[in-house]
Amino acid sequence: MVKIEINGQELEVRKGSMLIEAADESGITIPRFCYHKKLSVAANCRMCLVDVEKVAKPLPACATPVTEGMKVFTRSAKALEAQRSVMEFLLINHPLDCPICDQGGECDLQDLAMGYGNDLSRYTENKRIVADKNLGSLIATEMTRCIHCTRCVRFGQEIAGMMELGATGRGEHTRIGTYVEQTVNSEMSGNVIDLCPVGALTAKPSRYHGRPWENKQVASVASHDCIGSNIHFETRRNKVMRVVPRENEDINEVWLSDRDRFSYTALESNERITSPLIKQGEVWKEVDWQTALYFAIEGLKLVNEQKSADQIAALISPSATLEEHYLLQKLLRGLGSNNIDHRLRQLDFSDQDNDDVAPSLAVSISDLENMNAILMVGSWIRKDQPIASHRIRKAAMSGADVMVLNPLDYDFNFPIAASIITPPDAMPTQLSGIASALAEQSRSEITDSESELIKNVSVSEEHKVIANSLLAAEKGIVILGSQAHYQYEYSSLRALSSLIAKLSGVSLGFLTEGANTAGACIAGCLPHRTTAGAAVDLAGKHALDIIKEKMAAYVLFSVEPEFDCALPGLATEAINEADFVISLNSFVNESIKATADVILPIALNAETSGTYINAEGTWQSFDAAVTPLGDTKPGWKVLRVLGNLFDMNGFDYVTSDDVLNEVKSMARISSTATTATYSTGSLPSESNGTLQRVGYLPIYTVDGQLRRAQPLQDTTDVMQAAGYISSNTANKIGVDENERIDVNQENGTAQLQVVFDEGVPDNCMFIPMGVPGVEKLGAGFGAIELVRGNS
Repeated sequence: MVKIEINGQELEVRKGSMLIEAADESGITIPRFCYHKKLSVAANCRMCLVDVEKVAKPLPACATPVTEGMKVFTRSAKALEAQRSVMEFLLINHPLDCPICDQGGECDLQDLAMGYGNDLSRYTENKRIVADKNLGSLIATEMTRCIHCTRCVRFGQEIAGMMELGATGRGEHTRIGTYVEQTVNSEMSGNVIDLCPVGALTAKPSRYHGRPWENKQVASVASHDCIGSNIHFETRRNKVMRVVPRENEDINEVWLSDRDRFSYTALESNERITSPLIKQGEVWKEVDWQTALYFAIEGLKLVNEQKSADQIAALISPSATLEEHYLLQKLLRGLGSNNIDHRLRQLDFSDQDNDDVAPSLAVSISDLENMNAILMVGSWIRKDQPIASHRIRKAAMSGADVMVLNPLDYDFNFPIAASIITPPDAMPTQLSGIASALAEQSRSEITDSESELIKNVSVSEEHKVIANSLLAAEKGIVILGSQAHYQYEYSSLRALSSLIAKLSGVSLGFLTEGANTAGACIAGCLPHRTTAGAAVDLAGKHALDIIKEKMAAYVLFSVEPEFDCALPGLATEAINEADFVISLNSFVNESIKATADVILPIALNAETSGTYINAEGTWQSFDAAVTPLGDTKPGWKVLRVLGNLFDMNGFDYVTSDDVLNEVKSMARISSTATTATYSTGSLPSESNGTLQRVGYLPIYTVDGQLRRAQPLQDTTDVMQAAGYISSNTANKIGVDENERIDVNQENGTAQLQVVFDEGVPDNCMFIPMGVPGVEKLGAGFGAIELVRGNS
């Protein structure tokens, strides 16, 4: 620590910190444009010039380190003259159109010009004009307003990890633009909107929709991945105008993924349902809530009486709130059925009895950036959990070894120390090789079942590199990604990842799909466990068997079977053939109408209160930002009323907090660390040359809200239904690029265009999951057959 003085105030500050940091920590305001606490120092705007004693010229506070005994004046005549001169230069070319600028009311230049600008310009020449850039569907540009702070450029280099924006020219001829006129494609691109201190970069979906001083901010939590980024809904007249990040250094810092920022646009989708619907014959009729609810309970009662409670099943989105998960399982178990699950896309349940109470990352989200070695299994973390990817990128840029084992060669925005790309059914063998290399060097004892997993496995140099890196790490982690959860080999992948973590002395963590997988498990939305992991007397059917065994009645909560289930073709068929189907959803389309008998409109996360539990085990509750659209109701309220209408005990809740408190009283979890022991018999057999499908769930296809957020659907991250295959495999099986072929899988067929992609392993075809055009196919992984179609 060193002692300095700012404006006569004595301060003790960290040695090596910059003047502007010391001032900020002490509440002393220094104007700035280019400086941002999360970005490198550029010192190019010069607005933060201050007067330092015994220094002839003003110094930039953002680039001047503190020294013992330094005396600084931020409001002296010298400092103010320098700051006013900088402001005059900045306003020379800046357009005087604040009243029509979308940044008006929250513009740093506008605010500082009031304090440091003149009321008369001495500049009489024509102002410069800069052509606007097309940055895609999310970011609007007015480049004439740009003041060359380069925050957006530095963000791309340092945070997004993609050099998409840059500066050309010098002085007033400087231009901020994209590389060879491309759009900005980073999944974190929207953060440049917050960073831009003027109106050069603004949010395209909310442009000219309102003024910031008219908006009310409501704190909430993002609902699309297990990180639980903190957000503010900005609302006006009961309408969400935009979403901005809410600072939380432990989770998302000051950043937000585009998925969490722009998904609110689906709130006004033309597919929103605002009144209950019931089917009478083949005709849909709009009814009041009482009629719809009685119609729903009579349908379930009839199935229960004519068949049995065991013929009733429920599927719920992993992004539903803790309260909704808890009440749905309570309702279904009140009917006498344990057939409930949130693990919609999971294929392997063979080891579910060994699950933890809830999946956990095992370390804090913020601690990811402090790891020395990270092995990711089945994860394109950059798209699956962008904020976690940002933390891992920080670790990689600090020298950590980040290693991956994947069925596709994904594009990461940080250096990869070791990479194994292999067909999905060979991934357990590759993990076994890493475990075998560790077993030779580790002093940890292994059990007979663990020995069975690694016997007769050849060890490659790549396996040794990964093993050595994990062994040498002071802090390390093996992360099982959401894609691994979708594979038929999941139990083997989990058992081997656990063994690797044990032998190397690192943590084992899980990054799951949806916003609330941990919450769903704790709430008891599982067929073999109730709340807080308590076992049931007779386990019900898991998500896969619920589909395969074709129940008589289904309750679907925010689920669209053709996009959200592991076997979309079979799921749609099973639900179509059911005697009675209740769909609680925020949206309605012809597909939902084709499968349901009654549709109950429920609120989206901006319209309801609730709780999410993120990957590190943090419980985060939030309130509704706006009232539900039309006659829509919060999902927990609908479930509460259904329980009342069935005359069930324990459904007398007044607020969602009452439900939350009940769950908390039952959940006594002292740690989020992974303590379970995972086991599996032996390595699964490989396909021996059979063509395999490799599935991946695109970033904007995760749930129904994202699928209807049009600005996101207009980005380049949206994947079309196609068969992506390496040229080597295509030559072997005799198909040409751009040829249309029929793909057969599990009694379903899709006609797809062939696209060459060298990132796909041999004997595999990458076909995206959850996108239109593949609804009749089977699981995202497994054997497929190609048939020449019509070109």
